[in-house]
Amino acid sequence: MKKIVDISIPLGPVHPCFREPVRIMCETKGEYVLSCETELGYMKRGIERIMRGKPWQEVMFIAERVCGVCSVIHNMVFIESIEKISGIEVSPRALYLRVIANEFDRIQSHLLANISYCNTIGHETLAMYLLNERESVMDELERLTGARVTCSYIIPGGVRFDISDEEMRSIPVRLKKLEVNVNQWMNMFSTGPLIALRSRGIGILTEESARLNHAVGPLARGSGITFDCRLEHPVYQKLDFVSIVSNGKDNYARVMLRFSEIIQSIDLIKTALATLPGGLVRFGGIPKAGEITHSGEAPRGQLTYFIKTDDAGRIIDIAIETPSIMNIEVCMQKMIPGLESIADVASVFVSIDPCIACTER
Repeated sequence: MKKIVDISIPLGPVHPCFREPVRIMCETKGEYVLSCETELGYMKRGIERIMRGKPWQEVMFIAERVCGVCSVIHNMVFIESIEKISGIEVSPRALYLRVIANEFDRIQSHLLANISYCNTIGHETLAMYLLNERESVMDELERLTGARVTCSYIIPGGVRFDISDEEMRSIPVRLKKLEVNVNQWMNMFSTGPLIALRSRGIGILTEESARLNHAVGPLARGSGITFDCRLEHPVYQKLDFVSIVSNGKDNYARVMLRFSEIIQSIDLIKTALATLPGGLVRFGGIPKAGEITHSGEAPRGQLTYFIKTDDAGRIIDIAIETPSIMNIEVCMQKMIPGLESIADVASVFVSIDPCIACTER
């Protein structure tokens, strides 16, 4: 009789499916995954320690380097924290421009997440189509903010510069083309037999497990939880924003939800441009002493900054809670254990869109 031996299988830290270094140790019985744990620490940068004692003008640039994929929301949450501490009024026009920049950043981040997933399950054709689409979105971000990755667009009281009349006219035209293409790739994903085989019923996360383990972002919304920080934002409320939710609970549901959020982001940008208030794009203000805990909705979920400043605007203390911290933990505890095949470990992990750069900072 053949004996089945329990084996410990490491994935990573360098793995073709992972964008960043992380090691997943899996205990298996044959192909069945009994348990797993993650090993981090390969890219620890000590950003929070670097920030302490520096003036806000320097920390603003450091904050958006926590993560290059979602730099706009780090910039936005940090500056909003400084504004709330100091009572700085923000230009109404700038509030809308911030939303536009943030939604462009969300689109490219969601596209990158789905690119990684398609590569992981072996659908390289769709991954390349999506990669080409992401490049066009990065170009839009550059036209609006002046940079593709670390934009430094949001500043106390407003934004660095206004949108041009030419961009006001041309962005909706390019967004229409983007929407057509994304719908096409979304249909390709939803009807592909390979995708269904590797995605449906894989990586199940129940609503109860998501709540108990504090999952956030598309991971939580893919399991039926409606929470989204944008629901509490005054500009998003004016744009009639509603949280997109899926009850699929598996890899397929999470990827499809990101596609749906991309279409929603396109609509939000169009509406924001159509209702953009007039006036200045920056009021200005002087940072003051104080402390605050403030959150915003990053592409992966709730991003929270705790900041304490002095009278000179120096950062006395700062702590950052990124969404991947909770999502990686729930993935290790509730989603990977019980998989029928070790081959699905990488796809389940990538389906939560983990950001190791954010997590390790």
